[in-house]
Amino acid sequence: MTVAIPDFCQGIQYFGQSLPDFDRYGQTAALAEGQTAIPKATDPQAVYQTLLAADALRYLTLQTTATKESGHPGGFASIADAIAALVMLGHKNILTEVGHHAPGFYSNMFLDRSLEEMGIKTVQDLGERFREMHGLLGHLSGQIPGLLGPAGPLGQGQHFAMAGAKLHPGVLFPVTIGDGGLGEPYIMSSFGHFHTAYPHCTNFLPILVWNGYSQEHHSMVSTKSNAEMIKYWEGHGFQAVILVNAKDFDDANQTGEYVDSTQFSWIQRLAFTQAVLEATDRAAQLALGGTLTVLIVKQLKGAGVHKRGAQSHNLYPGDSLSKDYIVSALQERALPPAAWQLVRTNFERASGGPAAHRVVTEQVLPLSDLGQLPLTEYTVQGEKKVATTAMGELVVHVGKNDPHFVVTNADGNAASGINNINVGLKIIHPTVDETYYQGPQGQVYEPLSEDACAGLAAAQALFGARSLWCSYESFAINGLPIWQTVTQAMAELRRPTPSTITLFTAGALEQGRNGWTHQRPEIENYFAAMMRNGNIFPLFPCDANSIQVCYEWALQTKNKGITITASKSPLPIHTTFEQARQALQDGGVILHQSPGKKQVVFAVLGDMTLLPVFEAATRLEAEGLGVKIVTVINPRRLYRPQDVLWESCTEADSHFLDDDGFGQLFGGAALIGVTGGSSAMLEPLLLRSTAPRDVFAWKRGETTASAGQLMGYNGLTAEALAERALQLLG
Repeated sequence: MTVAIPDFCQGIQYFGQSLPDFDRYGQTAALAEGQTAIPKATDPQAVYQTLLAADALRYLTLQTTATKESGHPGGFASIADAIAALVMLGHKNILTEVGHHAPGFYSNMFLDRSLEEMGIKTVQDLGERFREMHGLLGHLSGQIPGLLGPAGPLGQGQHFAMAGAKLHPGVLFPVTIGDGGLGEPYIMSSFGHFHTAYPHCTNFLPILVWNGYSQEHHSMVSTKSNAEMIKYWEGHGFQAVILVNAKDFDDANQTGEYVDSTQFSWIQRLAFTQAVLEATDRAAQLALGGTLTVLIVKQLKGAGVHKRGAQSHNLYPGDSLSKDYIVSALQERALPPAAWQLVRTNFERASGGPAAHRVVTEQVLPLSDLGQLPLTEYTVQGEKKVATTAMGELVVHVGKNDPHFVVTNADGNAASGINNINVGLKIIHPTVDETYYQGPQGQVYEPLSEDACAGLAAAQALFGARSLWCSYESFAINGLPIWQTVTQAMAELRRPTPSTITLFTAGALEQGRNGWTHQRPEIENYFAAMMRNGNIFPLFPCDANSIQVCYEWALQTKNKGITITASKSPLPIHTTFEQARQALQDGGVILHQSPGKKQVVFAVLGDMTLLPVFEAATRLEAEGLGVKIVTVINPRRLYRPQDVLWESCTEADSHFLDDDGFGQLFGGAALIGVTGGSSAMLEPLLLRSTAPRDVFAWKRGETTASAGQLMGYNGLTAEALAERALQLLG
């Protein structure tokens, strides 16, 4: 009997003719109408249809990538069975740390109809939109309907799974981990840190894709025995390690420790599928029940696609739909139309509907009302205050009003001038010790890992909750990759979410006696470049008043990356709240202005750098010159609109200081930019000013007895500033 080809199958290159026992196990969907998961993992019909789903995923992954002669089919192919099992068991909040699995994840979203949200309704559409602008990105993004988070750089996906688990108890967050990516230094340590702090939060499930190969060679863990791999995970605190080894089911006499289940006889393929299905179900139940669990699937990379091993990793130009080995692989995986419809029906019904309607990130997470922030306005030029401590009081207020809120700091809040956060919110740790303000119910996460701290804070923000990542500026670089990934994802997200906010302190100028190892403001180059992304706002408050205004503003924003950089030393108060709010709006505000025969303008980024500038102003004024000192707090405002790709950002911020405003702030006979960090932050001044101009900035670190001595080593002295001003004025 001829079966009509379902509409969504338009574009499929090859259909199979028949399947063994389809008349017995393929007449009705394993998930009946109204069911969200298969009733039993051992049910023969469910096992049979899970196998069909795995082959459908492999087929779509290979055809989609071959359509563009580009992309990565091999890694996902080796875990397709487990992904199919998760869906059939009703679990769709699936994440990965392997961006190369993108075409497989897109295939998964296609099968459950999630991609119809972006107009992808047929297999033809799937191929045409793959790796195209405004289509399916080359690597994963939370922009895609049904997908929870991005994946490109290896070793990051676990952060999203753990953040999801923390915010949504009772929901399973599986995350696939590549055995090549397992070499990333932070994956296992981040699991360990999180489990120590949140021992009852086990509803994330790492799934190790143990296929023996990385991108271009055997993976570094390919030499481990099964027992060694189990001990490896147990040694990292996992209480249940469940391993399914395809080789145990091989009846095709494949050589080596890693084999391809699609080469088995049909009976053994079903046996392997049942083992994966049962193991996945058991792992899920353990993880949801309070046991730290990992599922390991050991199967050869490239199982069921065009090549095997590392050669299956990606396609090259010429690997088209007409290439002989692509054609052969597609024909081997081809399903009859009735099987395609069966898979579509099961995937659509699983979890109660398409992932685009069901996963946690498809809804905006409700935020607690913070009430009125307890702002304290200090008297200008009154008693010196520590800016970070002033902000810490607001952070405590946020935490006390928002139970989801978390503060993370690998360098320690006490060492950053914000011990008041520890006192108010407590460090989360299983050991109760009032000496250190720690206990199991705290909201301050302080493992000695920048990646773990940045990862939890940034992932939580992406998933809809407030957070604050604190760090010494010199060491934040170790957590920056995941933060950048999240900010880029936020720029294209289809929903509003709290901005990911950071507080960086203990800057280079405060680290004289610690030496150059602790003097690394070059990270500001990174943020300066990211400002052009459109949703990145590096903020440099000049005192304890402006830092409060900066944090107040940051809390109100959505889908942005906001860095607040400030000293932990007592420093003068220069701004009122009104001035600070004006600086946030215009980029900067005038702190000092004096008349003279010619006027030099100092545009100053930061707080401590104002000290030599005011001294230089006194010297210049003594010679009859006018001086204007502008504190630059929000340098992104100083770009021209065409300099920044703001239009395409979610929750776009279109405000830039216009030419008249720029002239009022920075107009003068000469302009000197001053920063204790990267000169790149002052690029907008150099682009827009037409006056003779120069920049004084950080050069290199050294061990010194004071901030003044360190500034002198870098040429940031009143003498040098005044002399250069005179030269520019002619």
